[in-house]
Amino acid sequence: MRVIAILIILFISSHTSGQVVRKYSNEFMNIGVDAAALGMSSAVTAHTADVNAGYWNPAGLINLDDNQLSLMHSSYFANIANYDYAAYAMPLDRESVIGISLIRFAVDDILDTTQLIDDQGNINYDRISLFSTADYGLTFSYARSLPVQGLNVGVNAKVIRRVIGNFASSWGFGFDLGAQFESNNNWKFGIMARDITTTFNAWSIDKNEFAKIQNAIDGQNQELPETTEITIPKIQIGLSKLVDFNYDYTLLSSVNLNVRFEENNDIISSSFASINPALGFEFGYVDMVFLRAGMGNFQNETQFDNSQQLSFQPSFGLGFKYRGVQIDYAFTDIGDQSVALYSNVFSLKIDFSYFR
Repeated sequence: MRVIAILIILFISSHTSGQVVRKYSNEFMNIGVDAAALGMSSAVTAHTADVNAGYWNPAGLINLDDNQLSLMHSSYFANIANYDYAAYAMPLDRESVIGISLIRFAVDDILDTTQLIDDQGNINYDRISLFSTADYGLTFSYARSLPVQGLNVGVNAKVIRRVIGNFASSWGFGFDLGAQFESNNNWKFGIMARDITTTFNAWSIDKNEFAKIQNAIDGQNQELPETTEITIPKIQIGLSKLVDFNYDYTLLSSVNLNVRFEENNDIISSSFASINPALGFEFGYVDMVFLRAGMGNFQNETQFDNSQQLSFQPSFGLGFKYRGVQIDYAFTDIGDQSVALYSNVFSLKIDFSYFR
């Protein structure tokens, strides 16, 4: 009982720290969506051009000719946590597109044993209950083409909902802004500013529920105030080029520079900002079969002898598209090159133009 109670306290504390600004608030919104993009190490800011652009760069939604639907599922931490995503986008006219997407990252059916033993030391298994910790991100996207040829812009309005059983919950709101530009020779440029106005989360704690575990640690009186988290902005800059070979074969090459305004272990880091590059490649055959690979998450890791060693996270993926239906698979963290656990990611995309 003490162990479970302590874990609940620590989990709530990690979400509702008294700090005004948290570097890693709402990190579930940074995991990424679409197995095709994840197979390229998420280096898609410049060329994303389907329903999933609502997440990667809303300016890319302007490339839709008809309605599209996307679904994705992945499991993390030995299937303990489930990560699910759904998105839908539709053109309003030739110059504007809207979209909506939902992300859910959750650990379900956690045993709450805080009431297993009463004040007299009696054990009652009927007092065991289940609860979930779930993070939700609902995004509304809008994209529009500008009078400048090849230039498109997009904006996201995000609603964040985070729930820790009956113990604590929060609401959050924020905005993203993106732009893409395509030159006449198939070069594409993109920029995505996440949480451009900062994204805040206002937390509230159920005092009655928290009182049940308040004395889980002997001699300590745990007090967790209602707080506000602020997620600092991040910028992603992308460049990509598509090359055709003999009509049947294509090679898409892309690079991203992911900028955080903090000092960390990224390959380029200062007190003002850090930069982490990502590289992605996609080899296509007759716009039907795709083979993808990428490298990202470059980190300067400190070894036991205080030396620095560069690590990275590779990824690869496969894709198949036929008559408006596309199925993609991605496998990340090959060979355990980074501290993150590997994941198998599957996604489905449906283009309704093929069914009209």
